[in-house]
Amino acid sequence: MAWLGAIALVGHAVPAAAQYASDSTVTLEAASDERRRGLSWSDDDPVLRGTLSVPVAPGLSLDGAATTLWGGDRHGGADAVIDLGATYMRQVGGWRLSAESRYHFFPGASGARDDGWSYGEVGAIAGFSLGPASIDLGARYAPRQSAIGGDNLYLSASAAVGIPGTPLSLSGHVGRSSGNVRDTLSAARLRPDGGYWDHGVALDWYHGRWSAGVRYANSSIDGPARKHAGATLIARVGWTL
Repeated sequence: MAWLGAIALVGHAVPAAAQYASDSTVTLEAASDERRRGLSWSDDDPVLRGTLSVPVAPGLSLDGAATTLWGGDRHGGADAVIDLGATYMRQVGGWRLSAESRYHFFPGASGARDDGWSYGEVGAIAGFSLGPASIDLGARYAPRQSAIGGDNLYLSASAAVGIPGTPLSLSGHVGRSSGNVRDTLSAARLRPDGGYWDHGVALDWYHGRWSAGVRYANSSIDGPARKHAGATLIARVGWTL
C-alpha cells in the first residue's frame, strides 16, 4: 500500500542528520482516531502512526511522521498523511521558544484536482514551565494555497501538569481556526464550517518506553459539517525506541 512506502520515505528523508547527533527518537503508536484541531482525518477509524525526530544541530531537529488514513474522505481518499519538517527550539530565560515548518503529503489521494492535495504551514510556540506544570501559546499559519482553498490560521493555548507521585499527566487545550476563503470546497478540508473553535483534555500514562492515554476532543462546528467533528473519546498506546 502507498502508506507503507510513505513510512519508508520518512525513514530516509534525513540520512545525513545522524552525523550530528545520535539521540534520534522513533515512536510507534496506535490510536482509535486521527483527530487534528477537532477534525477526524481518518473518518473516526483507528490509525497506526510512526514518528521520527533527528537532531542535526543545537536546538534544531528534522521531523517526520506517517499516519494511516485508510481512504479518509477529508483528504481525497488518501491512504496516509506524511508530515515532514523541521523544528528549532531555544530557551530564553524562563521561556521555551520554538519555530517550526511542516509539509503535509497525502499518498493515494485522488479526484479531479489539478493542484494536488499537499500543503505546507509554519508555526511559532512560546512555552513556560513552573514545576510540573507548563503552558504553551502557539500560532500556525498555512499561506494561501489552492489545495486548501485559501489560507489558514490556527491559534492555540494549552496547559499540562504531571500528577505528583504518579506516572500520569493531565493536559488540555483550546484552539481557533480561521482564514480567507477563495475556494469553498477546498477550504472545507480544514474549516468545514468556516472559522471555528476546538478544545480537548487528555490523561496520559508513561512508563519506560511505553505510553498510553485517553483524550476527549470536541469542536464548535455545527450542522451537517459536524460529521467527524463532534465530541469523541480517543484512546492511544505507544512505544518509543
